Amino acid sequence: MRVLGIETSCDETGIAIYDTEQGLLAHQLYSQVKLHADYGGVVPELASRDHVRKTLPLVKAALAQANLTAADIDGVAYTAGPGLVGALLVGSCIGRSLAYGWQVPAVAVHHMEGHLLAPMLEEDVPEFPFVALLVSGGHTQLVRVNGIGDYQLLGESIDDAAGEAFDKTAKLMGLDYPGGPRLAKLATQGRPQQYQFPRPMTDRPGLDFSFSGLKTFAANTIAASDGSEQALADIARAFQDAVVDTLLIKCRRALEQTQLKRLVVAGGVSANQHLREQLQQFAQRIGGKVYFPRGEFCTDNGAMIAFAGAQRLMAGEHADIAIKTFPRWPLEQLTAITR
Repeated sequence: MRVLGIETSCDETGIAIYDTEQGLLAHQLYSQVKLHADYGGVVPELASRDHVRKTLPLVKAALAQANLTAADIDGVAYTAGPGLVGALLVGSCIGRSLAYGWQVPAVAVHHMEGHLLAPMLEEDVPEFPFVALLVSGGHTQLVRVNGIGDYQLLGESIDDAAGEAFDKTAKLMGLDYPGGPRLAKLATQGRPQQYQFPRPMTDRPGLDFSFSGLKTFAANTIAASDGSEQALADIARAFQDAVVDTLLIKCRRALEQTQLKRLVVAGGVSANQHLREQLQQFAQRIGGKVYFPRGEFCTDNGAMIAFAGAQRLMAGEHADIAIKTFPRWPLEQLTAITR
């Protein structure tokens, strides 16, 4: 089965074609970073308009890349949530319309399930069950994964997500949008132990996260510093260490609680090199294994939506003719695939 995947949940337009026998055939991505840079963050209306302009040209480019025509597509998968409602509507309307016109089934895909399954696009595929850390600009969640669609939420952020805290702290430092990757780069120039940041919610039991206080601590530290380039680099280093240590502590607790040793890490923040190194070292110490998607599949992309959609289409799922989006959509509401 060849599935066209459409991702338009926020500020990236991602289109891909996945073949259940041959693997990924095409992958096209357009980032709106330059569009939103002047505003210091994503402007929802501008994001929606840009998805309107870019989605169909990218669909044509993906078909050309795979040397296919519309007649070769067996199904269409599109992100229906969670995300920005206007952006979701663009991809959902186009995806459902293409499926109707091509007379193939369509399926609505959960954005975070796409991220969760992204490591399965690699050669080394994790076996079920495992614990997943979904860490991005909009979500920080720990999930026990027993199978596709069989998810148990173990913990989540009660305020800012980790990626959101990275971006907001970077903005406080005067770094350009998108701030998270720029802060991580600045942190490589920072000296260790120059500042002591808290590890929020690690002094109590549980697997929930909270990063808003850490952002406030960073703001106060920046205000009290001399504002020099080295001071900002040291603060970036301390902030990143605090976030990574907090994620590591919670991952360790989740694995201990579930008595599992396989960890999947996905979402935009999973591209952070320091986080990868620390989690890989931790997995080696406990005799476990950690799985990451390749860098281009950490951020939003169409490949993960095409793959997740293919699994559900093969299980017989499909969307009806009504176009529905879900700006908020708990993972646990998904149905398990039993095939």
